[in-house]
Amino acid sequence: MGDYTQGLEGKVALVTGAAQRIGAAVVRALHAEGMQVALHYRRSREPAEALAAELNAQRPASVALFQADLLGRGRPERLVEKVVGTWGRLDVLVNNASSFYPTPVGTVTEEVWEGLIGTNLKAPFFLAQAAAPHLKLSRGCIVNLADIHGLRPLKEYPVYSVTKAGLLMLTRALARELGPEVRVNAVAPGAILWPEEGVDELTRQRILSRTALKRQGRPEDVARAVRFLVRDADYVTGQVVTVDGGRDVVN
Repeated sequence: MGDYTQGLEGKVALVTGAAQRIGAAVVRALHAEGMQVALHYRRSREPAEALAAELNAQRPASVALFQADLLGRGRPERLVEKVVGTWGRLDVLVNNASSFYPTPVGTVTEEVWEGLIGTNLKAPFFLAQAAAPHLKLSRGCIVNLADIHGLRPLKEYPVYSVTKAGLLMLTRALARELGPEVRVNAVAPGAILWPEEGVDELTRQRILSRTALKRQGRPEDVARAVRFLVRDADYVTGQVVTVDGGRDVVN
């Protein structure tokens, strides 16, 4: 493809759940490549506005905000329509929006099940389905933010683990369905950011001791993997890039 950086200039990326944490790092990484970024958020209005203001100060009108609850019927489709209506095209979809909370067996209600499945698996599918015609026109790509716990279940988080396992299979299935025009890959982070409710120091050290690199990763590590899949991986589809410090090589 030649100059990949030049190839991204002026193209449009939709990043869901993009106001904070890993989503914000992905927005910054793609914006730095010259992309126009549709920054989706649900409730985090203030950090979303702050991030958009920061990046629009660097390059005017390069980031637009889109608020949406992706669980409602038809809302993923309307979000894609609004993004395409704003810039006239869509080149990249990054399914980053996710919910994470414990669901020990015996406590799970149908509402909890449907909420996690809806955010972590249903919404990415319907966003991909709505985006597919536009991505085919631009020969674009989809990157799903999965989790190493889609491969290795996390105790007391069975429903979350199931949703991320489903997202990994969705990645492979969509790669087959949408090829040859659209590439579909996933990134599976490990110990990058601790849950917002906090993790005690002993637990942190135990988790990090199970990695080959013996240290915590950063959101930028994940964002660089996403950028690689978007910018450089022109012959890669249906794959999962694990960003976990070598968790799988430690017994």
